[in-house]
Amino acid sequence: MTASAAADSRVRCGWIDQSRLSADDFELYRDYHDTEWGRPLRDSAALFERVSLEAFQSGLSWLIILRKRDNFRSAFDGFDVERVARYTDRDVERLMGDPGIVRNRAKIDATIANARVVADMADAGEDLGELLWSFAPADRATRGRPATMSEIAAVTTESKAMAKELKKRGFRFVGPTTAYALMQATGMVDDHVANCWVPGLADGR
Repeated sequence: MTASAAADSRVRCGWIDQSRLSADDFELYRDYHDTEWGRPLRDSAALFERVSLEAFQSGLSWLIILRKRDNFRSAFDGFDVERVARYTDRDVERLMGDPGIVRNRAKIDATIANARVVADMADAGEDLGELLWSFAPADRATRGRPATMSEIAAVTTESKAMAKELKKRGFRFVGPTTAYALMQATGMVDDHVANCWVPGLADGR
């Protein structure tokens, strides 16, 4: 699968398959694809949210996370690192009882543990954004886009290195596959297919 044309005649990456989605889900996926996925994101606070949501997505469809994203933000205090880092067992039970999010105790515990790591990094003068972006490929702005979805890797040397470093620092639920999904989503790599309408890094995106 390469790309697909939607009702507005724009050609998009093949995972935006209008024929397989309800109207509401297509709109949700389309807007995410067109305005967020693959756009460079460097802000530490926003990246903590993305790390958290990618961890919750593990083993699930990203569409499930998009549908619940507003609920996640409400449940996790806007993914404010300092607040989440102070969560207690009472917060874990509150989250486990919230039907608006993915109620997986291991992932909830991981999000809290990861917030504490990020908070400790900040106290030490380290920035999460700088750490994550240090693993972006050196040729990210000049490498060509994949011709088809089948050319896109699930794991790369860089994502393995990122996952290894994050694990060493105490992060949970951020393996090489999740790390690469994060890199794709936040513009560390450009995995829009070649004929997708979204402007590429070479176009100044």
